[in-house]
Amino acid sequence: MEIRPITPRYAVSPQISVEDVQTIADLGFVRVICNRPNSEVPMDLQSDAIGQAVRAAGMEYEVLELTHQTMTPENVALQRELAERCSGPVLAYCASGTRCSVVWALGQCDRMSTDDILDATTKAGYALENLRPALDQLRSVSD
Repeated sequence: MEIRPITPRYAVSPQISVEDVQTIADLGFVRVICNRPNSEVPMDLQSDAIGQAVRAAGMEYEVLELTHQTMTPENVALQRELAERCSGPVLAYCASGTRCSVVWALGQCDRMSTDDILDATTKAGYALENLRPALDQLRSVSD
């Protein structure tokens, strides 16, 4: 498991397993968000199995399956709400952490400059420069 913080309250990770859950809890996360569709993973990594382990470890668990087709403004807003409306740090995971980084980046356009968004994701190990035009467009709408 490789947890990559983007902000002090939002981190991303590639796919987690049931065995990773206690470590995630020990690191102080209070909510885990699954952004990976069940159709991409075997049964032991599907959201029901991970969610059961997360809840048993005392954390909240949310599922927001994301694909290119479902990376909608509504889902961007929902991810932001899930990440912000909790009492502490959030870990979001998908296959590599990229989707979780992209959805976070798209949700920050009314708060941060494009350069600051891309700097945060780059420091976390996600090169999202190809998002610059979309981020710039969203920023211009929010200004």
